[in-house]
Amino acid sequence: MFNSPHSGRYYPQSFLDQSRLDAHSIRRSEDHFVDELFQSATLLGAPLLRAHFPRAFLDVNREPYELDPRMFEGALPPHANISSMRVAGGLGTVPRLVAENMEIYRSRVPVEEALARIESIYKPYHATLRKLIARTHVQFGMAVLIDCHSMPGNVHLAGSGQRPDFIIGDRYGTSAAAELSRFAVELLEQLGYAVTRNKPYAGGFITEHYGRPTRGLHALQIEINRSLYIDEATLVKKPGFAALETDLATFVAGLARHVEDYGAYLPLAAE
Repeated sequence: MFNSPHSGRYYPQSFLDQSRLDAHSIRRSEDHFVDELFQSATLLGAPLLRAHFPRAFLDVNREPYELDPRMFEGALPPHANISSMRVAGGLGTVPRLVAENMEIYRSRVPVEEALARIESIYKPYHATLRKLIARTHVQFGMAVLIDCHSMPGNVHLAGSGQRPDFIIGDRYGTSAAAELSRFAVELLEQLGYAVTRNKPYAGGFITEHYGRPTRGLHALQIEINRSLYIDEATLVKKPGFAALETDLATFVAGLARHVEDYGAYLPLAAE
């Protein structure tokens, strides 16, 4: 099954009115069109869960209460995680920043509003994701979750200057069987792409939280270099979008065949 939590493109007017950013700049942290790139998964019968709300409004790839006290009016609940690295970076459940350290809000956000977003959007989203995983696990005796994202075109490996086209993340071997991660990397390399594993992105909250390979629950994060398919200045699709979509359909089909043929024999524990 596939999940696209950061490709939402519906920006509520009330949210835009709160923001100091224009309608173009606020989209800088969006995983542009990733849901469209993986649409082929549904043709194979795999569910594709996609967010319609934007990441700048609410980030479901976080713990439910990673909240930055600097940006809210009112007291946060005692169970809020105010000290995570993501909160420190301005990228909590209700983000303070979009890409390139641009502040989102004109003024502090009422804490009641943030908690309402968590109750009305975050929790139903994860409830749906859990149900899909559980249903798949019951039906097949195992479940494989592919968490789909995109990354800026200037991302490179420290010390090498290499700019990967794709990054496969498995939380350093803890969220999925190593054989599955290796096969995903090999599939993309056979399609002619430069691929790394876990560097610089090993997987976020969703990959870490739902990946339990010892229970037959495998989660991989895939990051796509945006420069492959959009103009990052205008956010317009490049002519190569269709070719990448075709390659990802080949990747999805190949991964599905591998899981179908060998899934029952995947090692239960990661390396």
